[in-house]
Amino acid sequence: MKANVYVTLKEEVLDPQGEAVRRALDSLGFAGVKNVRVGKLIQIELAASTPSDAEPKLRAMCEKLLANPIVEDFAFELKKSE
Repeated sequence: MKANVYVTLKEEVLDPQGEAVRRALDSLGFAGVKNVRVGKLIQIELAASTPSDAEPKLRAMCEKLLANPIVEDFAFELKKSE
């Protein structure tokens, strides 16, 4: 199985990188961008045959290493490997 893990700052946490991107977009003429949040994408290939086998492992990976639960949220999607 392949997984895409999305890690983002929690809404209540300031995102200085996102604000810098928002200002840069504005200076390039892209008016109307009110907010930008920057996160990361982590792609993982797992040795699991079904989503029900992969989900608990992937959730544990996120909680223990891939995301800082104090300031970050995570979400993931699974799909079969080709």
